[in-house]
Amino acid sequence: MVYVDEIDIDQEGIAEMMLDENAIAQVARPGTSLKLPGTSQGGGPSPAVRPVTQSGRPVTGFVRPSTQSGRPGTMEQAIRTPRTAHTARPITSASGRYVRLGTASMLTNPEGPFINLSRLNLAKYAQKPKLAKVFLSCGCVSVYFLKALDLAALATEHAQYKDWWWKVQIGKCYYRLGLYREAEKQFKSALKQQDMVDTILYLAKVYFRLDQPLTALHLFKQGLDRFPGEVTLLCGIARIYEEMNNISLAAEYYREVLKQDNTHVEAIACIGSNHFYSDQPEIALRFYRRLLQMGVYNCQLFNNLGLCCFYAQQYDMTLTSLERALSLAENEEAAADVWYNLGHVAVGIGDLNLAYQCFKLTLANNNDHAEAYNNLAVLEIRRGHVEQARALLQTASSLAPHMYEPHFNFAALSDQVGDLQRSYIAAQKSKEAFPGHVDTQQLIKQLKQHFAML
Repeated sequence: MVYVDEIDIDQEGIAEMMLDENAIAQVARPGTSLKLPGTSQGGGPSPAVRPVTQSGRPVTGFVRPSTQSGRPGTMEQAIRTPRTAHTARPITSASGRYVRLGTASMLTNPEGPFINLSRLNLAKYAQKPKLAKVFLSCGCVSVYFLKALDLAALATEHAQYKDWWWKVQIGKCYYRLGLYREAEKQFKSALKQQDMVDTILYLAKVYFRLDQPLTALHLFKQGLDRFPGEVTLLCGIARIYEEMNNISLAAEYYREVLKQDNTHVEAIACIGSNHFYSDQPEIALRFYRRLLQMGVYNCQLFNNLGLCCFYAQQYDMTLTSLERALSLAENEEAAADVWYNLGHVAVGIGDLNLAYQCFKLTLANNNDHAEAYNNLAVLEIRRGHVEQARALLQTASSLAPHMYEPHFNFAALSDQVGDLQRSYIAAQKSKEAFPGHVDTQQLIKQLKQHFAML
């Protein structure tokens, strides 16, 4: 049997994202929604410094459910972008994951299931609380939400509505079925009977799905009053601030996490990432070395170590770390990212031929790498291959409409060859992706002057 901790397993499938009818407000106020990209409240890094996801938020230092892409605006973006770092296939449904998790533990022989749930008398089990709790916890019923809900409802009734544990189970079933308001009621009722950190985290998940980050923040802070120094609550606050693009406050709470637990991998990785993009690679290097000392040994860590060494001008360790990252790459997407970073190192040392080959190898490993298309286009422009550069920039723009660089480069290139109309359209897209980009503003101003003279 396997027990699945559902607190952090919260990956939204395409159905949950695009067919969500629980929206509170279509046009939320700035700073109150996780679905609006432009909700930076100060301290948010510029897209010119730190890469962003298609939802407009900075890339985090730690891969968590939904951090790869945020919430896509269209079905096309939802299908194109993977939800996790391990597969290029988007998750189609959250409920399917629970079924797969429970399958291996339930099949004892090829002929049939371990327990035939349709023949069980749930009312009989509900009158035996100890047996019913074991039955529900071990995965026999928890994969089948409706059966679990029936059992939990009967057991709660048998306990005269005084057992908080059963209320939490009912809330979890409602959550999986998409009945978030009903789940909220059950979790609140359970908290009144028994104050538990897990119940607070489940309730916060409900508010996440309802797009109420401020309510979740308030809940976490109330929980900290009752459970001072609880790492999971501090980490939850930091994640919310990070998703709301308030990076400075997120870093503060991650530091609080490290004061309580100095081996917390997520906090160390996020603080290191924040220092790197704040132009402090030497300090970021210390955090990543700490992860290495703790036994984290993977492609992503050596990739980050190599970049930190390069920007901290420790060139002797740069290529060694990136070579180690390549040897540890588990899939083609990870190898593509390492080759892309090697291309940046090659540009930094002035070897443009090596950079060209690295970006080509990036696309050989991952044909959807928009940044590599953009950088290849820039190198093609330097070689005088304008048409190839235009084709590469159009590919990059279609793959990553949230990036401003391909739009601006295409606009600048079109302006040079005299295609003012396409240049203006691309410049407007660049401005939409990054309103504060000065070069885009100057190009639009220049194009408007051209149009006024016609």
